[in-house]
Amino acid sequence: MLTRLVTGCSWVDAEALCGNKVSDTTVRLRRDEWEAAGVFDSVAAEAISAYDKIVGLDLSDVLLDGPLHKSPAGGQGTGKNPTDRAKRGWKWSVLTDRAGIPVGWTADGAHRHDVALFAPTMAAADQRGLLLDVETVHLDRGYDSAAVRQLCSDYGVDLVAPRQARTPAQRRKGPKKVPLGMRWPVERTNSWLTNFGQLRRNTDRTTAHRLAQFALAVVLLLTAKLIDWRNRWCPGVVPIR
Repeated sequence: MLTRLVTGCSWVDAEALCGNKVSDTTVRLRRDEWEAAGVFDSVAAEAISAYDKIVGLDLSDVLLDGPLHKSPAGGQGTGKNPTDRAKRGWKWSVLTDRAGIPVGWTADGAHRHDVALFAPTMAAADQRGLLLDVETVHLDRGYDSAAVRQLCSDYGVDLVAPRQARTPAQRRKGPKKVPLGMRWPVERTNSWLTNFGQLRRNTDRTTAHRLAQFALAVVLLLTAKLIDWRNRWCPGVVPIR
């Protein structure tokens, strides 16, 4: 599973890269069993909890973004990508803390508007009990809508997002120069996640499979962060082999 996630190869190629020790059919069946049992979500929640306990989440400012990616196999949760000549694609929507640590996410087709994914992304973080400490959420201009502002008000968080030009006169004058606020942490996180081949060009056929891949990628990122933290503050620790 990790080989396929990192390289983006097929299940058959992943089996060959791992020395044909386990058949690709067996791995797919095991993945489906783990999905049904909620293993991927549980492991991701454990990784977030471990990071919060050891390093600490900074939820005073959170950031949300939804990049578009390829999904050539199509299937559930895909749609025409407006930035890729209407080819089949998907997008994830991720909420991060001030340092770019993912705390909530969801996925849908590339044709879905960012506003439609805002509520389920916030709800994913709320289910982990992480929105209680949030003070401000930073968004880009694509999230400018009454629904987003109302939801932020319901959660009791401040919203930092520039407004779009609404009237013809506003469009002629161009958008008002409003700072985007803090954006680079979530953009950097999306860059980290895009390095995983199976996220960048996903060949799964269901949304559940894509979310499982995403959760596994988050676990790897947080594990790397915790190892880096250990090496930084405990230089005498013997590396794990």
